[in-house]
Amino acid sequence: MRQIIRIALDVPLDGLFDYYAPAGELLGAADIGLRVRVPFGRQMRIGVLTALPKHSELAETRLKDADAVLRDLPPLPAEWFRLCEFCAAYYHAPLGEVMLSTLPARLRRIDPPRARTPRRTARTPFPCPAPALTDEQEAVLAAITGEEGFHPYLLHGVTGSGKTEVYLRLIARALAAGRQALLLVPEINLTPQLEERVAARFPDVPLVSLHSELGEAARAQHWRAAFEGAARIVLGTRLAVFTPLPDLGLIIVDEEHDASFKQQEGMRYSARDVAVFRARARDIPIVLGSATPSLESWANATDPRTRARYQLLTLKARAIGGARLPAVRRIDTRQEKLQDGCCDALLAAINMRLARGEQSLVFLNRRGYAPVLSCPACGWISHCRRCAANLVLHLADRRLRCHHCGFECRVPKHCPTCGNQDIMPFGRGTQRLEAALAARFPYARVLRVDRDAAKSRKQWEALVARIRAGEADILVGTQMLAKGHDFPKLTLVGVLGADAALFAADWRAAERLFAQLMQVAGRAGRADLPGEVIIQTQYPDHPLYAALVRHDYAGFAEAQLKEREQAGFPPYTYQAMLRAESPHMADAIAFLATARAWPQAAEYPEVMLYDPVPMRLARRANLERAQLLVESPSRRVLQAFLTPWRSAVAAIKTPSRLRWHLEVDPMAF
Repeated sequence: MRQIIRIALDVPLDGLFDYYAPAGELLGAADIGLRVRVPFGRQMRIGVLTALPKHSELAETRLKDADAVLRDLPPLPAEWFRLCEFCAAYYHAPLGEVMLSTLPARLRRIDPPRARTPRRTARTPFPCPAPALTDEQEAVLAAITGEEGFHPYLLHGVTGSGKTEVYLRLIARALAAGRQALLLVPEINLTPQLEERVAARFPDVPLVSLHSELGEAARAQHWRAAFEGAARIVLGTRLAVFTPLPDLGLIIVDEEHDASFKQQEGMRYSARDVAVFRARARDIPIVLGSATPSLESWANATDPRTRARYQLLTLKARAIGGARLPAVRRIDTRQEKLQDGCCDALLAAINMRLARGEQSLVFLNRRGYAPVLSCPACGWISHCRRCAANLVLHLADRRLRCHHCGFECRVPKHCPTCGNQDIMPFGRGTQRLEAALAARFPYARVLRVDRDAAKSRKQWEALVARIRAGEADILVGTQMLAKGHDFPKLTLVGVLGADAALFAADWRAAERLFAQLMQVAGRAGRADLPGEVIIQTQYPDHPLYAALVRHDYAGFAEAQLKEREQAGFPPYTYQAMLRAESPHMADAIAFLATARAWPQAAEYPEVMLYDPVPMRLARRANLERAQLLVESPSRRVLQAFLTPWRSAVAAIKTPSRLRWHLEVDPMAF
């Protein structure tokens, strides 16, 4: 009798797939977790061996032979299986998609890569001594190391308070105990500086990084070093949370509030939440750190109704050489005449820093030269032909670009509608601000830092090196510069264009704006020089800005949580979003309406299904997009509803080009 093997495959279908073991292979329980090459349709695919069933639900005549069992790696461990099974169940994604998507691309190739010993990155072997700890840091470390087993800590520390030093001390203790440490960061541009600092503290400890800018070969090598236990410190972005680590003893999530921890394609998981589950399953501590924690985490640490799921630890003072938090000023732009978008107070403050040889940062979270190109004669504006959005003017290379779908075209020489040659840019982006500041301060070195100037990690590192070397006097930057960077000579931050988020339709907008402004304000005065922040606004009395002046995250968070509780928003309710996209909006709405009309929905009175509506960006890349919100006051009830409902949704007949997905705990609306 032929041996049956059960395989998980990266296909958008629920369930696992049965095959016969390859001829001559006899597999045992110890082989579960090996990768297997199997025929699927007309192609060969790589899957993961999940079980050795005695019987198959399919007729044995329908079973195909597996092509090969790949033994270039040891079997994936049971802990990794449990983590993938949890994610598949919670996020309602096919198990095979979950499992295979967490593996490096090279390990999903039909032809297995040659096994190589990972090369250690050459690092300068310099004595990087640990600085003396502040009393607050000592207290935080004592609290964390005083507990054994699983315990989640929320480390709320103001910018410059020394959270990273706490991380390094905790990593040192994990290493001393013979354990591995996993340190997660939200974005690639935070990785180089942190990797450099960790490597300097632990020059003899194998360290690997895992992020999307690594080449396939390097990523596979780094992943393997972590999987086999050779790497003792793993530093990575969100996908690194799934890396199998045999000796894992500590997880740290830096900037835990950041939206980049939420995957927006495929399985839409939150790496922060998955990290908490993994720590619980592994029975190890996890530290979530931020100057502006997410409101969900803050509620978990402060709301008595959550029974203090997280232990709150605080660092209220800056730890660097007696540095103080910057003074924050609000400039009422209703009473100011702006010059190139800047008020007189900001221009004077920049001039003062130039005279003192200090650096200034002007923050505008809008890249490009101008948000739109328009014709004053007929009212034409530069719409994207594929999206419900405008084309942004990038004057440096004379292109109009859509920041949603990537479409671009040349800047027209005249209005396409009326022929007027005096078409004009409307609004202001970083390129236009850079040009204006360079003209106003001709002897200053103005440096723009945004996604256009730093398209690769190499370009980003070069820009940061120039700033640290003092080769720039005025920085014009987007959120890329808002967090994770220490520039000792930077003493002034000016904020432009922040008001729009105060009245956005997205109820998370205020939380994101406050976090962003707190982070960018924290770049000023991090050494022994005092810092200043100038915010240009038409609403200087808005509570958000008032809290920012006081550096009062706790007060802001408590007010926001009260508003959310009254409105019935998370974290006091739990949500899922069913989204559909199609060439025709009517098809997307009809599909969602059918899903909403599921007959068994009445059996779940605690679940509310709202009417399907177009998304805020209703058309993207020539596809019309709509969504349906599902909500419940109980996470358990919501999950119980979603399991059968998703199966019913999958059975709905749809037009061939309609695509849909279900997102649990959605971040964007």
